[in-house]
Amino acid sequence: MSDDTPRPRLGWIDAIRLVTKRELCAYFDSPIAYIYAAVFLALSSSAFMNAFFLEAVVDMSSWFERLPYLLIVFVPAMTMRSWAEEHAQGTIEILLTLPLRSAQIVVGKYLAALAFYAMVIAGSLPIVVMLVRLGPADIGTIVAGYLGALWLGAFFLAFGQFVSSLTHNQIVAFVLAALLASLFTFSGHPQVVEIIDGLAPEWQLGSWLATSVSVLPQYESFVRGIVGLGALVYFTSMIGLFLWLTQIGLGRIRR
Repeated sequence: MSDDTPRPRLGWIDAIRLVTKRELCAYFDSPIAYIYAAVFLALSSSAFMNAFFLEAVVDMSSWFERLPYLLIVFVPAMTMRSWAEEHAQGTIEILLTLPLRSAQIVVGKYLAALAFYAMVIAGSLPIVVMLVRLGPADIGTIVAGYLGALWLGAFFLAFGQFVSSLTHNQIVAFVLAALLASLFTFSGHPQVVEIIDGLAPEWQLGSWLATSVSVLPQYESFVRGIVGLGALVYFTSMIGLFLWLTQIGLGRIRR
């Protein structure tokens, strides 16, 4: 067979598994991943324990309520290297010459980041064990909260990877993703909504941003123990949108 003969493309599942494994191994080859995980768990757990001893309530609501604000910094730090490093080192051209579709590469990288994020979140499970031993914890609400945490992180990872695909500079990718995370988070904060509505009462722009754009109302339904269809549609559509935008950008590079 001639060397010029195009190599057959892998099947969808095999290709995505290959990219996911490559990216997940890359996370753990660097000590940065362990530092991210340790710092995140230390901050989230210390904040929870402080609230736990002050309020003496056997639930994880305080942990889940603080999570979006921690992820504003944590997720961009995870995703800033995803594509920006490939651009900077020139390895993106090599990656795109493989017999893989752009969508397979995007999904593989995304699933690797999501798997790492899920591992970090799982590091908080000792808190659940503690609550169960201390009293009658509401397991259903805790499970719903964890589902919300996974969806929230999945959404942040999707736009974080999209932003990383736009630049060669990791710092720029981090700053832009953190700004976008802040927009999606703080646009649903009651005080921010009140201020924006007060600037133009006839438009009620703040209320519209909170209900249609912000991630907080969707996420907070999970924290209350409600797994609603509207929240699932919101997260699924937003994740799909940003992954599609990332894939479109890579398709243009490939041409």
